[in-house]
Amino acid sequence: MSVAKKLIRCVILDLDGTLLNTDGIVGNVLKVMLGKYGKEWDGREAQKIIGTTPFEAAAAVVQDYQLPCSAIEFLSEISPLFSDQWCNIKALPGANRLVKHLKSHGVPMALASNSPRESIEAKISYHDGWKNSFSVIIGGDEVRTGKPSPEIFLEAARRLNMEPSSCLVIEDSLPGVTAGKTAEMEVVVVPSLPKQSHLYTAADEVINSLLDLRLEKWGLPPFEDWVEGTLPVDPWYIGGPVVKGFGRGSKVLGIPTANLSTEGYSDLLSEYPAGVYFGWAGLSARGVFKMVMSIGWNPYFNNKEKAIVSALLYTSSYNYLPMNFHIIYAFLFQEPWLLHDFNEDFYGEELRLVIVGYIRPEVQLNEYFFSIIFLPVILVLSPIYFSSFTKIGHCAQQVNFSSLESLVAKIHEDRRVAERALDLPLYSSFKNDSYLRSS
Repeated sequence: MSVAKKLIRCVILDLDGTLLNTDGIVGNVLKVMLGKYGKEWDGREAQKIIGTTPFEAAAAVVQDYQLPCSAIEFLSEISPLFSDQWCNIKALPGANRLVKHLKSHGVPMALASNSPRESIEAKISYHDGWKNSFSVIIGGDEVRTGKPSPEIFLEAARRLNMEPSSCLVIEDSLPGVTAGKTAEMEVVVVPSLPKQSHLYTAADEVINSLLDLRLEKWGLPPFEDWVEGTLPVDPWYIGGPVVKGFGRGSKVLGIPTANLSTEGYSDLLSEYPAGVYFGWAGLSARGVFKMVMSIGWNPYFNNKEKAIVSALLYTSSYNYLPMNFHIIYAFLFQEPWLLHDFNEDFYGEELRLVIVGYIRPEVQLNEYFFSIIFLPVILVLSPIYFSSFTKIGHCAQQVNFSSLESLVAKIHEDRRVAERALDLPLYSSFKNDSYLRSS
């Protein structure tokens, strides 16, 4: 167990992007609004508006898209569209778990968001127990200046009757991190935009998702729901026919792969953080097998678009490949391998997955592994997208695995964890899920 860095007595949480998956709603509304002006929202400027006040976000959009209106006019026009969508915002993975855990252990909590107080209360009203879990709720309209000013966090600490040094801030944005550190608080950041950890060096800790938060590091009561190195999750379901891929797994690493298109599941996949999950896989004509899978970010879109990187269904005699070559082209695919030896291909057969648990966040690959796996694919199959090595170099900088051997060792560890866990009654019962046997 990690030694607590400081004695933390309370937790101050951001809302949008930290507890609630607001980004998807924002993107959808902006697509509609910009469409009225003949513009198209592509999400590439998302970092400019994450963590800002509503007015600042509106001003950024008006300027970037050269709209023929003022920021105030744009905000007044778009605000009702947002309000109509608050009921559709889902809690991010781990959010309900965190709020309930802290509440049950008597840890004081504050909610501090740049959103107006009225919007905050409207959003959380759709999530059972949230409003009564926070001792303090502060909106950006209740302070003189919003984040990155520390004022909102200092006011939260004052209302909680806590010293700033005893507060842990959990944020998702750069303005939030700046505000928390300027307030001399401890800050954990769960970036809304992935693979940007170099931008969050001011934070005390950067984590992949709330599922990876280890409260004991901060002297707070630890979660008690991890089982044999795994975290149970509400089951989710994806499936489709096995399709042919490019065979890179076999050619480069000597690993046979079975590809599962995730067309139609992109919205579902976007709700889950990148990482390694496990569960059960059903082949319509062959039975049900143990499965492990990895979800990651699409490097072609500079980490602004979520994609399945690979669904990994092991065989007993092969390792699995943690990256899916097809993502270079913005396709959502899975490369499944089963915990079973097969004597023949099964293209066209229906493959269904029931995901029941989480193991760890995704790990990244170093430039060496990127070059031997992705570079040939990019150059041979997608030269139109990469006319120079600039973007390839940028993608390579996103990865950091030290060697193929260390990658394989981690893969074996994931396999052992998944195999043991799936024998537990908690998970083994899902082997009988009727979804796995549907054709």
